[in-house]
Amino acid sequence: MRGAIAPVRRAVAPVLELFLWSRLAIWATVVFAYLWFEPRVHPNVAAWDDPAVTRDLGYVSDVWARWDSVWLLRIAEHGYHSATDGAAAFFPLYPASVGLLGRVFGGHYLVAGIVVSLACSLAAFALLHRLALLKLGESDARRTVLYLAVFPMTLFLQAVYSESLFLLLCVAAFLLAERRRWLLVGVVVGLALLTRLWGVALLPSVALLAWRAPARWRALAGLLPAPLIFAAYPLWLGAKTGDGLAFAHAQELWHRQVSPAGPFGGLWNGLRAGWAGVQQLTTGSRTHAYWSGAPDADPFHAAAVNLECLVFLGLFLALTVVAWRRLGAAYGLFALVSLAIPLSVPSSRWPLLSLPRFGLVIFPLFLALAVVGRRPRAHTAIVTVSALLLGVVSVQWALWQWVA
Repeated sequence: MRGAIAPVRRAVAPVLELFLWSRLAIWATVVFAYLWFEPRVHPNVAAWDDPAVTRDLGYVSDVWARWDSVWLLRIAEHGYHSATDGAAAFFPLYPASVGLLGRVFGGHYLVAGIVVSLACSLAAFALLHRLALLKLGESDARRTVLYLAVFPMTLFLQAVYSESLFLLLCVAAFLLAERRRWLLVGVVVGLALLTRLWGVALLPSVALLAWRAPARWRALAGLLPAPLIFAAYPLWLGAKTGDGLAFAHAQELWHRQVSPAGPFGGLWNGLRAGWAGVQQLTTGSRTHAYWSGAPDADPFHAAAVNLECLVFLGLFLALTVVAWRRLGAAYGLFALVSLAIPLSVPSSRWPLLSLPRFGLVIFPLFLALAVVGRRPRAHTAIVTVSALLLGVVSVQWALWQWVA
């Protein structure tokens, strides 16, 4: 028995150690930033926060409820009630899990959300390490998990957000597909679709893997549970609110609309916004705003946001190419479709809104980054830049500055 357990322990120990120190370091940084800069909390926080759901055991836990957490905690505690209040944009699996555990915890929904996120994150770290071992080898597997642990947006994996659950389900779907457990793949993909709409990106990817399987038609048939499981959500919304597509209609609250040009519409607007940012910063003028999409924002802030998102998009596209070439078409396709979805519904204010955060759950990007990081200088640069940006993001998050 000891001989069988030892290899498992050796494989799990590095992942657990990395998970623990990274989560504790991020938690400490966010709490310290909140205490140190508390007078500088965003002046509009009262308009966004809801103390009825974001206050639990004090600031040590409460710092993990920001922005979308308010929506998710309201749903966890009170459910969905209207087709027009925007809640339907937040898919049910994560808030349902938080709601169930919150009731077990005697009404501590925020703490329940943190526990769900951390548990899913740890499982995602472990499965990603296992998948990287299968596709790349031991040294690359360690770097893959390390790069995820220090990615600037990795703090969302312990916040009351659905990223951790969604990442877990995406990695699990591919790992099961590699093992040809097709019925389980179909169920997991269906659960991913109940977590976030971006789960649609899994369908063509796992279908491609199933198509290449020895028992092709049996493999494809195993994927049928996915759309059936997802169908439960619009059917339930229709019965509850009268609008089965309320999750799509709610996107207008975030100024998102489907582009007639598909992903090229978001790409073009993102390039325009990025060029406006370059003009704004090079001229050094605040009297003239080169980007008109967000007239109420400081021109320099708008420039920084648009340029940041554009740089991340360029990085993600480059890593998608690496993923396609080194890991196979299914992994590259998942990354490409995952990027194409938000690009197809750009925000009129910020064309690439939330794109850096969306990249957090596109796990082939981290596998590709591990390939790039095989060179010592590249590895040092990746870890250093990521850690520095993670520190900046942690302070922004603590102070209710928009982070995405």
